[in-house]
Amino acid sequence: MSGATHRVFFALWPDAAAATHLTALAANLAAHTGRPIKASALHLTLEFIGDVSAADLVRLKEAAAKVVSTRFDLALDRLGYWPRGGILWAGCNRPPEALRELASALKGALAHGGLERHDRHAGDFAPHVTLARRARCASVPRLDTPIGWHVDRFVLAESHLHPSAASYRLLAEFPLAAAAP
Repeated sequence: MSGATHRVFFALWPDAAAATHLTALAANLAAHTGRPIKASALHLTLEFIGDVSAADLVRLKEAAAKVVSTRFDLALDRLGYWPRGGILWAGCNRPPEALRELASALKGALAHGGLERHDRHAGDFAPHVTLARRARCASVPRLDTPIGWHVDRFVLAESHLHPSAASYRLLAEFPLAAAAP
């Protein structure tokens, strides 16, 4: 691939209220161990793409613009821990069907557009928000109060890797339709 590439992914970015709660939770969980994720980096990945050219970036935006899905509410109601990388995360015991439909519609639009995805995490869609990295966790705490989040859009974001953390830049937003009454 010649020219500059962009490391991109599609995600949900939390609304202001959810971001505030997630940031506080991340700081609390990582107070004794690990590194909390900054508020500006909190997201739920729908589809990781990987490195793409500027031309493919245009094609990704075109494909995503064709996704038809409705707004929905998401409740992050459980915490989890992946020892590899020391990842503490928040997720859903039962992800809403609308979230699964959005992820499926996006995957279908990308496939229809001939856009291959980077398959670093093959398998089932496991919706989660990373809260802390490099954590050590003997037992996962309970999340007593779910964190609500109204999802009204998804985004295409670019990641920039730095030695201490990653930073993200939103490249495009794709609004979701209002649910029928």
